[in-house]
Amino acid sequence: MKSRPRNSHDEADVCSEHHAPSDHPAAKLPPLTTQEAQRMGEFFTVLADPTRLRLVSLLAADEFCVCDLAETLGMTESAISHQLRALRAGRLVSYRKEGRQVFYRLHDHHVLQLYQTVREHLEE
Repeated sequence: MKSRPRNSHDEADVCSEHHAPSDHPAAKLPPLTTQEAQRMGEFFTVLADPTRLRLVSLLAADEFCVCDLAETLGMTESAISHQLRALRAGRLVSYRKEGRQVFYRLHDHHVLQLYQTVREHLEE
């Protein structure tokens, strides 16, 4: 078996000294349980779709009906409805009815904060 060449990144993977678990900054946060990790993975899977992210970006600014979202993104209302169903199932968006019209918005401030934080991170 061929050994891979070492680089500067490999050296950072080796602890130079042993720390007691309580000394490590990560010790303040318990690791996710398997169930929590599964739920979080499913949540991020919903956000992994570019069309859904574009919908979230629009809904971060205001609420919209399906027809306006479809027109803005140049897609069919059926395609938008399909993506909104996935976002609703992931508790990322909610809706309200006004007569026969349905208006979608981000589910809560946590979704907005997550969107804004990731967008800022990518702009750095």
